[in-house]
Amino acid sequence: MPARKLTRAGTSFGVLTFVAALACLAGPALALYPKKGDSAPHHGVRDARRKVIQGIDVSRWQGDIDWAKVKDAGTRFAFIKATEGGDHVDPNFKRNWAEAKKHGIPRGAYHFVWWCRPAKDQVRWIKKHIPRDPDALPPVLDVEWQNDSQCSRRVSREDALEKIRIMIAGLRAHTGKKPIIYTDINFHEDVLEGAFNDHPYWLRSTAAPLAKRYARDRWEFWQFTTTGRVPGIVGHVDRNAFFGSEREFEAWRQGRFDIGARKWHGGEPKVAVRTPPPTPAGLRAPKAAGGTRLRFVPPGRIPARTADNRDVGITGSLGRR
Repeated sequence: MPARKLTRAGTSFGVLTFVAALACLAGPALALYPKKGDSAPHHGVRDARRKVIQGIDVSRWQGDIDWAKVKDAGTRFAFIKATEGGDHVDPNFKRNWAEAKKHGIPRGAYHFVWWCRPAKDQVRWIKKHIPRDPDALPPVLDVEWQNDSQCSRRVSREDALEKIRIMIAGLRAHTGKKPIIYTDINFHEDVLEGAFNDHPYWLRSTAAPLAKRYARDRWEFWQFTTTGRVPGIVGHVDRNAFFGSEREFEAWRQGRFDIGARKWHGGEPKVAVRTPPPTPAGLRAPKAAGGTRLRFVPPGRIPARTADNRDVGITGSLGRR
């Protein structure tokens, strides 16, 4: 077909169409959550913004929260600070806990660990102040170094792991649910690599994909910004993403899917099994080859990815008083 000279109007229409197409390609990261934002977005965490299930974590630092607006913004879950060490309760915990439930936002409580306090003392404090609500999300154990607190000494890796074991067991016994472990880059590298791998991990990285910061091949929650903006909250709020689908999120809430171990306890998705095409003699080789039963070798295992170029300066804290 002969080429035609474009008119000015045709050119304008073409440009607008091209711009609209680009917008559609770039849009998914924000279009799903038009009422949420970030005052300092980073390109390195764009994959987290595209996840279907989005949530927040809050403490006293977010002030009085309008949970109706938080719900209306599409917030699917909230982790709420409850306790710290063995003698501190977040002053906004009870209100946040009740209001989140009132407005239908799944919520879980988190405890910020102090390494200067015995683990058993912290378990007693947890049991005293974290409710045993059957509809709550599993509790969170927040473990990180306390470089800017009164408890700044670093215990050994062995001591830290033992304290974590005691507190995980205490949380699970108290709530009946497998706890989530929150941590940052430095603490994970120093203490947690290779440990508690059947538990859900909530990892922090605000400037790079998690695979670039952690020597782990999977994650369950990703804290991807501390400068999030959500209606109903004045100022910054941490934003988080869940790793999986709607079906996985609901099954986890109902106790049918262990997200840490990636194991289903009923209702798992049906997966079609692909069988290799038969040989001319079914599953046996031709007679000329001896007629022996064929063996199909499974594909090779993909090597696990390891963290590289980790920036130990990118770290932070959920548990400031």
